[in-house]
Amino acid sequence: MEKPLVICLTPIKDEAWILERFLRCTSTWADHIIIADQQSKDGSKEIARRFPKVTLIENSSESFNEPDRQQLLISEARKIPGPKVLMALDADECFTSNLLSSPEWQTILNAPPGTVIRFQWLEVFADTQGLCYFRFPWDPPIGIVDDGAEHKGSPIHSVRIPWDASAPTITPTQIKLMHYCLLDRERFKSRIRWYQCYEHLNTNSRPIRLYRFYHQDLFVASDAIKPVPTQWVQGYEESGIDMSSVQRQAAYRWDREVLQLFEKHGTGRFKRLGVWDANWTELYRQLYPQGPVRGVVDPRSLLDRAVHKWLRLTQPDFCHYAKPGAGRSLMHRSVEKVLQLFGW
Repeated sequence: MEKPLVICLTPIKDEAWILERFLRCTSTWADHIIIADQQSKDGSKEIARRFPKVTLIENSSESFNEPDRQQLLISEARKIPGPKVLMALDADECFTSNLLSSPEWQTILNAPPGTVIRFQWLEVFADTQGLCYFRFPWDPPIGIVDDGAEHKGSPIHSVRIPWDASAPTITPTQIKLMHYCLLDRERFKSRIRWYQCYEHLNTNSRPIRLYRFYHQDLFVASDAIKPVPTQWVQGYEESGIDMSSVQRQAAYRWDREVLQLFEKHGTGRFKRLGVWDANWTELYRQLYPQGPVRGVVDPRSLLDRAVHKWLRLTQPDFCHYAKPGAGRSLMHRSVEKVLQLFGW
């Protein structure tokens, strides 16, 4: 049996803050790394070109479209002859460094075509004790032993690989996938502000559902948080890869895109979304330093502000691994049902 090539598929858009770490880590296990860049302006493409395993392709789309983006990557990978394992990672993700020494890696390489590989997904962040994590409650399908199946994605939060729920599945327990988005919490909050606006404009999701869904990771039950074991990062650190710091910014690309949505649709259309924790006037100043500063007025009424305060105070009961009592849960749900009658 011919040994399969392992091909990493990664879309990027302004990922210079973490891309070098990602490519250094990924180069330890991938035979090829295919990067689809969507009009980055922060030097991401220049970083990618420095790595010999990278094939850099252009995603020329102006819009956010997960299925088309993934199909672009999969099609490029399938130009490479021979059997292959496709691993679809984002730039803020990396496997634990015990990957190549684990027998689970050989299990993946020897699996038959059509086998799906799901991974335990760990949200990594830093506290005063160092790197910590909590395990996401769902193990996403990240890899597939390619059998040429068609990829059928959804508009947002799409499965990244061609996936059939009935396919044979491997879920490693030693090799895990670390997600670094919470290492810069301000970046993460910028990102979820954009996601709320995007879903508000493109789906029928209620403001309360958007708030609850996108703020889960910010309020995790303390008993679910654990320190990152040394062996998960040691192999990388011994190769000189910094696994604990990130480049922080005063403003992020999602802030710019949300400001553009405010200008296009008016701030009133977004008044019930959980996006008003940001100082939008200051973000405008940071993003457009050469132009006149435009003040962004908070459009919320006193009632809107009160609802957002209630959502924030009760969010810990809706986080991953929360265990609110039955009475408390019933009270929250009752209030939410009333608020939904008024458009929430």
